Amino acid sequence: IQRTLPPGLTVDTLQGDAWLGIVPFYMRGIRPRSCPPVPGISNFLELNVRTYVRDAKGRHGVWFYSLDCDQPLAVWTARTFFHLPYQHARMSAPQSDGWIDYHCQRRGESPSRFRYRLNAQTRHAEPGTLEFFLAERYLLLSQTPRGLRCGQVHHTPYPLAEVELDAWDVNPLLQAGFENPNRPPDHLIGSPGVDVKIYALTD
Repeated sequence: IQRTLPPGLTVDTLQGDAWLGIVPFYMRGIRPRSCPPVPGISNFLELNVRTYVRDAKGRHGVWFYSLDCDQPLAVWTARTFFHLPYQHARMSAPQSDGWIDYHCQRRGESPSRFRYRLNAQTRHAEPGTLEFFLAERYLLLSQTPRGLRCGQVHHTPYPLAEVELDAWDVNPLLQAGFENPNRPPDHLIGSPGVDVKIYALTD
């Protein structure tokens, strides 16, 4: 993982282990501050491949290898203002009996499918645990023409839920340049979501 990061970033570890995450999720009511949501634009799907890093100042954050999205305006905005590696994709996530059947496919690439459901009971991660390490991140790091920049992300702690996984694949990892781990996911966790504020990139 360290070899895939730009100068100035160090892979973050917990008990000596680095982590890669595949995160499918919903975006709802996305809008600029003080503006109302816009039907057909403010709701969309995203799937990201990420790892966890520290910058030269010792700040802990998230590094994205890819972010697939089915909303062209969101892709343009994130690429233009946050210099994040967003990709256009066809995506759907129908739900039935609590199961989410999440599909993602970039043009010319193999499709991905994740079928899962979240337990109704939630909890907050305890500091020092793997769940806290993975979920409680409040900075995103981005490589811009002016060098590395970070964007603050503000939200309340994630309510976390156990996940039952029925179907999954590693195509997002392969598309990010990693090898097939040839084993099931090492850890599963989900969340019903929180309200998030994302601020402009700074040094």
